[in-house]
Amino acid sequence: MSRPYTLKKRAEQQADTRRRIVEAAVDLHSTLGPSATTLSMIAEKAGVQRHTLYAHFPDERSIFMACSGLAHERDPSPTADTWRGIADRADRLTAALTDIYGWYERNASLLTNVMRDVERHPMVQEIQKVRVAPIRKGWHEVLGEKLNARQRAMLHLALSFYTWRTLVRDAGVSQKAAVMAMVQAVIAGDTIK
Repeated sequence: MSRPYTLKKRAEQQADTRRRIVEAAVDLHSTLGPSATTLSMIAEKAGVQRHTLYAHFPDERSIFMACSGLAHERDPSPTADTWRGIADRADRLTAALTDIYGWYERNASLLTNVMRDVERHPMVQEIQKVRVAPIRKGWHEVLGEKLNARQRAMLHLALSFYTWRTLVRDAGVSQKAAVMAMVQAVIAGDTIK
């Protein structure tokens, strides 16, 4: 009877080690960024040897996928389905930007590093395409419905992490004021000639 217990205990230890490695990766990606984080740094922060890290994650891609998966599990990106049933365009956009900007706020450190690194790191680009692109596509489809070209351009600006950061972090505008400003900018695109 001790054999099944031993196997269960070993499986739990392996799961705990895997979790520590992934949490270390998320922490380092949040503080240093993915491109500045080495596998050796992850192993050290997790308190494991490199061969242990490789036993759980055979390559950089697998650790990046696990890291982004944990980040999304902890605080999932807002999805467009939440706003689909809101009929009024301004109300729908207000609800969406409130959710999105709140998510940006909660994840600012990680997003700042990831957005910086996506410009130059192929693995970060790949993970963005897998994890983020479908979500953002949904945002644009639901929020861009029945918008003209000018409004869609303003919507693109409103949904940008950099827009949120510029308004809220750099300029000191409140989250609510930033949402209202961008809702007005998108809606006003209907009347600008």
